[in-house]
Amino acid sequence: MRKGTRAAFIAFVCAATLTISACGGENGNGKGNAGSSSAPSASPSGSASNAQPSAGAADKYDPPIEISLVGVTDDTLEGVLAKLSGETFENNRWSKLYEDQLGITFKYDWIAKGPDQFKQKMNVSLASGDVPDFIQVDATELKQLQEADLIMDLRDVYESNAAPLTKEVLTQDGQAPFDAATIDGKLMGIPNIRSSIDMAQFVWIRTDWLQKLNLPEPKTLQDVVAISEAFATQDPDGNNKADTVGLLLQKDLFGGFAGLEGFFNGFHAYPTIWVEDESGNLAHGSTRPETKAALAELQRMFKNGLLDQEFGVKDWGKTAETASAGKVGVSFGQQWLSAWPFQSNHDNDPNAVWKGYPLLSADDKPARPEISLGTYQYWAVRKDAKNPEALLKMFNAYIEKNWGETAEFGTYYLPGDAEGTWKLSPVTPEPPNKNLDAYLAIAEAAANGKLAELTGEAKVIQDKIAEYKNGNEKLWSWAAGYDVDGVYGVMKQYKESDRFMMNKFVGAPTETMAEKSATLGKLTNETFTRIILGELPIDAFDTFVQDWNKLGGEQITKEANEWYRASKS
Repeated sequence: MRKGTRAAFIAFVCAATLTISACGGENGNGKGNAGSSSAPSASPSGSASNAQPSAGAADKYDPPIEISLVGVTDDTLEGVLAKLSGETFENNRWSKLYEDQLGITFKYDWIAKGPDQFKQKMNVSLASGDVPDFIQVDATELKQLQEADLIMDLRDVYESNAAPLTKEVLTQDGQAPFDAATIDGKLMGIPNIRSSIDMAQFVWIRTDWLQKLNLPEPKTLQDVVAISEAFATQDPDGNNKADTVGLLLQKDLFGGFAGLEGFFNGFHAYPTIWVEDESGNLAHGSTRPETKAALAELQRMFKNGLLDQEFGVKDWGKTAETASAGKVGVSFGQQWLSAWPFQSNHDNDPNAVWKGYPLLSADDKPARPEISLGTYQYWAVRKDAKNPEALLKMFNAYIEKNWGETAEFGTYYLPGDAEGTWKLSPVTPEPPNKNLDAYLAIAEAAANGKLAELTGEAKVIQDKIAEYKNGNEKLWSWAAGYDVDGVYGVMKQYKESDRFMMNKFVGAPTETMAEKSATLGKLTNETFTRIILGELPIDAFDTFVQDWNKLGGEQITKEANEWYRASKS
């Protein structure tokens, strides 16, 4: 299921990491010691149809055990709890399942409100060494815990206790998630696996405005620019005021919503990831000549009024208000934008219909959406924890109850309209291709007249699509995502044509990356913003590249290439 909420945006926003890599790079796509490890074994079946059975008596602790944790909540999750009568963050259907089936209970050392407070509390815990039994961390924090000798090697625990379906799911994205958690040959964390392909961007366009202005669907990036100009100048909302925006963007420039990765990708520029240069070495995409060409076009578009003239002071929340208010018709972003903020736009104006199109190119070469490893968090176990295997038992139960043979997806992942119920579980691994797989199942069933035979996640989604088609406009976003002509149809095209441009650096942050990331990120954002605003000439990009290298980029590039060579040896 999509993460189409504010929490999803926070999880995926990449602005702070553009000088190192996309989201996963900062948050934990790291390889602790290049070339020193291999992924634990996957399920020999290779198929989810051979899932493990639900937890039995042999899996249950008797008497029950208590595991200490830390947690984070937010407005979205509190909204979910408001729809689940009698349930709380600490006591809910997931905690009951783990207690009833596994004999595992939880004690939260602390619960933070929002990601910023969580980070602050986490820093205090790491500095003091006072960590819970099980703790979810990013790659940098994982390395800190390992260096402080606070956590244990989990390789044997994983091999002995992960069920076949769990091993299959955790290796669907290849070896990299486990490499990221491997330090000095030891598996120091279990990947809380996430999708990489779901980080790909699309160009979202209001098709009702296309029809109103008699504009064709776009075939090239130049068409997208022309549509943006029409939306900015031809009064598509019909109020006789010059108050509409062409292309939406926000002050951080990059990220899952109103980020510009997809626009840059149309120029074959990849500003938030590492790519191979002409000599086969790693270079950061933000410093490449293609990036300069994209900035030049954005500068021209801003000068001509095609971009939001106030983007430089708008965070993602204010930018979403522009979309919800029906003042924009083009935005680049990830697959979940139909759920947020475009569902809000549709709620305010049922005639507002957005469609996700593939990224389009400025020349005759296909545009390739840049992506990084989606897994950015890992579960570590305190070195003296008494029951480390309990972590894997929780992984097994979570995956089984959502995607196994005994799955109750409509109970534990998405009961009714309580999207986000899955977050009440401490561990939340998910099959990296599950959203695309759900779309493919729906599309195949629709083609063969077998929609009534769908099960699991695909059935839950299809039921929402059907309810929308029967008049429930609040569920429009599900059709925009998963119906036969939804955005996942474009994702299918991306995958089948091998269009994804994967970040070439999936290592743990190097020493200089950790030290210089914030400085280089600030330099990149400020320079690119001033170029787009016209405060700097386009040739300021060349000075930026020189400064980027002087301020640590040259050393980072050297370290990244040392990792790259070692990873291929």
